[in-house]
Amino acid sequence: MLNELRYRDAALFWIGCGMLLTLVVATLLSISDSRLILGINPWIKPMKFLTSITIFLWSVAWYMPETIDRPRLRAIVRWVIGPAMIVEIACIILQVVRGTTSHFNIATAFDGMVFNIMGQTILLNTLAMVLFACIIRRDTPPQRTGYLWGIRAGVAIFLLASLEGVVLIINGAHTVGGPDGGAGLPFVNWSTQHGDLRVAHFFGMHAMQALPLIGFLMDHVGNPFAGVTVRRNLVLAAGIIWVAVMGGVLMMALQGRPLLAL
Repeated sequence: MLNELRYRDAALFWIGCGMLLTLVVATLLSISDSRLILGINPWIKPMKFLTSITIFLWSVAWYMPETIDRPRLRAIVRWVIGPAMIVEIACIILQVVRGTTSHFNIATAFDGMVFNIMGQTILLNTLAMVLFACIIRRDTPPQRTGYLWGIRAGVAIFLLASLEGVVLIINGAHTVGGPDGGAGLPFVNWSTQHGDLRVAHFFGMHAMQALPLIGFLMDHVGNPFAGVTVRRNLVLAAGIIWVAVMGGVLMMALQGRPLLAL
């Protein structure tokens, strides 16, 4: 599978490998680092982002052959999202080394600059993914209906989740109804006492993996050449449900209610 991933998009594959290697290093550093940032080990945040970024880069790499044959447009997507994610994680790690937060940190001019750079990289990444959505192949072979509609719906919801980041910026924090850094769920650290905008963001971002997988499974149940319309509609229905769940947890967060109150 790794060889196939490398064949589909070598650049994104190797950048993802770099992220995975950095994740291993960050995990080892977390064992020996006794510091706390917002009440948790400082390396937890880069570990979360490295995991998510690796999945994201490898997902785009896997889907790249499903785009129209326009090498220049593919290259734009590849060479925007790859470097953008490198800069993003570099900023997060830099702030960990400095012993401070990365997101929503404007305590000093330098902190504000780092946060601004992160914002710009995410904007560039989002624009590149808009381009990616535009170049996804138009034709839909009957035997791959669910999978291709899953990619289309998943990328669309990913972009919707990216727009939800505006809510985070306006709120100026992850948490609603309390300060960042309180009691949270293990690893993800979603607040268990107040609303947390990261929950909806997480659900939206990872629709890009879940919906193509759902579609792929539908294509391989029974005769893959039968029920084309049904499979397409089921995948789209799954996407609508996914958006509804995303909207529901977002409303909970905005009301200051945690996903799980412990």
